[in-house]
Amino acid sequence: MMQGAEPIFTEGNEVGILVSHGFTGTTQSMRPLANAYVKAGYTVACPRLEGHGTTPEDMEVSNQEDWIQSVEAAYQWLDERCTNIFVVGLSMGGTLTLYLAEKYEKIKGIVPINAAIDIPAMEEVMESAEDRFVDAIGSDIKKAGAEELAYDRTPVNAIRSLMALMKEVHEGLAAIHCPALIFVSDEDHVVPPDNSENIFDLIYSEHKELVRLENSYHVATLDNDQDLIIERSLEFFQMYERAM
Repeated sequence: MMQGAEPIFTEGNEVGILVSHGFTGTTQSMRPLANAYVKAGYTVACPRLEGHGTTPEDMEVSNQEDWIQSVEAAYQWLDERCTNIFVVGLSMGGTLTLYLAEKYEKIKGIVPINAAIDIPAMEEVMESAEDRFVDAIGSDIKKAGAEELAYDRTPVNAIRSLMALMKEVHEGLAAIHCPALIFVSDEDHVVPPDNSENIFDLIYSEHKELVRLENSYHVATLDNDQDLIIERSLEFFQMYERAM
C-alpha cells in the first residue's frame, strides 16, 4: 500500500460521516476533511477503495462492484455504531455518495464534491485507447505545491467500470430525497462542472444547495477552498443531524 493511502476508521459520537476518495486517488485526498470531522467529535469512516492506493495493475482488475462494496462495508461499520449517517465524496467518491443515497433512506444528508455522472471525454479515451493504460488524471489542483497521491496512469478497464457506475447512478438520481450540499469547482479539468448542476436539478431533495468553488480545480479537498468545504460541511451536519 502507498504511504498515506491508509483507511481511516475512528469512533466518536452517534453521528457517522462516511468519506470517500475518488477514481485513481486515495484517502490522502480526503484526510483533511476526515481529520476535521474526527476533531469535531464525529465517528468517521474513510475507506480505501478496492484497487486503489497500491498499483495501477490492482485497479485494472477491480470494478464498480468492488468500489461499491468498499463504501458499503464502511456504511455498515457506521450503521452498527451510529444513529445518523452523512456521506461525503470527491469525484467518483461523489458518485458513490449518490449511489448510497439512492439505496439507503437512513442517510441524513450528502456532500458530493465535483461528483461525476457524465464525462464525455472518457468515451473518446475508450474509443482511441490502444493500450491497457492511459495517461493519469490525478492531481488537478490549482494551489501551488499541493499534490494528490494518485496513480501515474489509468487502467482502461477501470474507465469502463466508472462509466457503467456513472450511468447507473445518473439513472437513479430521482430516488434521492435527503438534504444535499453540492460543491462544484468553476474550473475542473477532469469532471465537467455541469455534472454538479445536473445532479442538483435531478435529485428530489427538498433541501439542496449548490456551492461554487471559485479558487479550486478538481481535487478541491486539497485546494484553495479546502477550509470552505470543511466549514460548510460541518455546518451542514449540525443543521441536519437532529432534524427530521
